[in-house]
Amino acid sequence: MSFPVYHHLAIAAPEILLPNKQIDLEKWAVIACDQFTSEPKYWEQVEEVVGDAPSTLRMFLPEVYLESLSVDEIDAKFRSISVSITDYLHQGILEKKDPGFIFLDRKTKFMPSRKGMMLAIDLEQYDFTPGNKSRIRATEGTVLSRIPPRVRIRANAPIELPHIMLLIDDPNRTVIEPAFATLSAREQPCYDTDLMMEGGHITGYYADSASDVTSNVISALDALVSASDDGFLFAVGDGNHSVASAKAHWDNIKASLDTDEREIHPARFALVEVVNIHDEGLAFEPIHRVAFGLDFNHFSSAALEYFKDQGVSILRKSEFDALSKKPLGHVIGVTNGKEDYFLCLSAPNHSLAVGVLQPFLDGLESDAITTDYIHGEDSVRSLANEKALGFLLPSISKSSFFPTIATEGIFPRKTFSMGEAVEKRYYLESKMI
Repeated sequence: MSFPVYHHLAIAAPEILLPNKQIDLEKWAVIACDQFTSEPKYWEQVEEVVGDAPSTLRMFLPEVYLESLSVDEIDAKFRSISVSITDYLHQGILEKKDPGFIFLDRKTKFMPSRKGMMLAIDLEQYDFTPGNKSRIRATEGTVLSRIPPRVRIRANAPIELPHIMLLIDDPNRTVIEPAFATLSAREQPCYDTDLMMEGGHITGYYADSASDVTSNVISALDALVSASDDGFLFAVGDGNHSVASAKAHWDNIKASLDTDEREIHPARFALVEVVNIHDEGLAFEPIHRVAFGLDFNHFSSAALEYFKDQGVSILRKSEFDALSKKPLGHVIGVTNGKEDYFLCLSAPNHSLAVGVLQPFLDGLESDAITTDYIHGEDSVRSLANEKALGFLLPSISKSSFFPTIATEGIFPRKTFSMGEAVEKRYYLESKMI
């Protein structure tokens, strides 16, 4: 069956694969492979929960094992994954829906609701090059060395399991929210399950490509594109390297295809979840920094020199608090665990605080000074000491997110995080590639 492609929106209504009704979805759905990479015990527990039941755990390799397994062991894992996928398809464990979209609601212990929409994106209209004007754009720098291993996995897999999350800038909630409300009022869910290991609960509703819901969604996306100054529609919120790898795989195979085949080949389209950046269930948190080996005196002298043309001042907390009028520009907290300071830049050369801080820290990197990326202010303060300075960054405004990408191109690496680890995507839906 062919599937509808909406070229002007860079999307398609794919034939989504779901497990059949006899499958235990709580054992089937497993968190994305790039989570809990330093916690093998988490994945040991997942193994215990799954047991011998059909599960997406048999369809991917958790990245926690990449460092501990030999090349031969990893090759054996890949062969096992290929066998599992083939078996699931032949046994009817995976069933293909007619072309359409899935609208979902995710609940966790942190957020009562986050709405999403499963669709396929056209990789021909994705570009991670800074400053590009494509429909779909990366939000952070792409590390090219991370792409080949992921392409190798994709090249040997007949299907994809997506943990990619794209964002749309829809402050009036015209796309996802009305569709979910309509479907949940009149349809039975296509899946409805708790998620293992404190992942919360997920409910999904399917809309075929000919439905009124789909028609309304396409019209709403059309309006978002029309309102955009340069056609920017989707920002990659999570899974930048996964999208880049899907693109690289498609570029590798399309040269062997004729023009007609290129138009409809399934590898051209990557399955993703789209979320409205203005959804109240989507938490945006800054990722802070700790510079190990850096003391305050070294930082102070280096910062005053580096930022001399950006209106720099470094204030103790008592001095900052005493100001009757807070400084304009960027204000970055600095702590050694005992005392707090503020790095103030009244004429910064980047619209984001992290955009001025990261190049400065990169310039200090050496055998003696290394930077780590930390979630949560409490964690920064627990790590900071006289030989490890913590840098506390302000939050990014949701309303400025898309304009900043349009203006600056991409964010510095590790700029923001979307929610807690257990709130990341669980593998549940899949698609032939």
